[in-house]
Amino acid sequence: MTPRDASDDNRWSNLDRPPLNGAALRRGLVRDGGLYCDVEVVQRTGSTNNDLVGLAVKGDAEEGAVLVAEEQTAGRGRLDRQWTAPARSGLFFSVLLKPAGVPVARWGWLPLLTGVAVATGLSRAASVDTALKWPNDLLVTVAGEERKTGGILAERAGEDGVVVGVGINVTLREDELPVPMAGSLALAGAVTTDRDPLLRAVLRSLEEWYGRWQRAGGDPAVSGLQETYAAGCATLGRTVRAELPGDRSITGEAVAIDGDGRLVIATEEGVQEPVGAGDIVHLRPA
Repeated sequence: MTPRDASDDNRWSNLDRPPLNGAALRRGLVRDGGLYCDVEVVQRTGSTNNDLVGLAVKGDAEEGAVLVAEEQTAGRGRLDRQWTAPARSGLFFSVLLKPAGVPVARWGWLPLLTGVAVATGLSRAASVDTALKWPNDLLVTVAGEERKTGGILAERAGEDGVVVGVGINVTLREDELPVPMAGSLALAGAVTTDRDPLLRAVLRSLEEWYGRWQRAGGDPAVSGLQETYAAGCATLGRTVRAELPGDRSITGEAVAIDGDGRLVIATEEGVQEPVGAGDIVHLRPA
């Protein structure tokens, strides 16, 4: 990718939400022997995931390419749900990974790995306790309520790549939330909402966890990923409803994350059923 910083006539129109410094981010993240080869910041795009997948498929992006947008006009979550937020109010970025040496069967751990990395990075930089809702949601506590502040979307990019996209609400106010149960780092009491150090912390944490996982051949137990994800997963120990493909659903207690990254649900019938894909609803206690 060719580096270029976000810039237009309205770049400094909201001083409460200053623009990211692309040059400083590159200086802080791109280094010899490191994961990241480039960090590009654009003012506006439809979807960083779409853009980076397209570049990867054409051979125009290498592993460690990072694409960041100040505003996404067609951001997507799982199941093609829309993700919208005011310009410069959050972190919206995608990273191209090419996990050579890791069996494809273990690539399903990448969104969970990214969740662990994001939660770790935000804890370090913002002192915010971020919990993980299986498989791809980031939760914070606002006024005693559990709220979604971010999400993760992983997509294949050709035969040897995966693009991992992350969206995090940073400075959204209550009147800007897309739905009542959404949240933001600011509303959760973050010690800083400066997006430059937050992004650096998250990307350094991703580099650390990705390297550990790769060195273990993608083994989630050996790398410590499975244990760490379970420790930070707000879904475990809860009564949940899994809404599955084919209009099927199951209800029970979420009891474990198995070796394939699936959520194991113990049903009232005494069956432990692993769920690899689906929508998980946290049910309130009766």
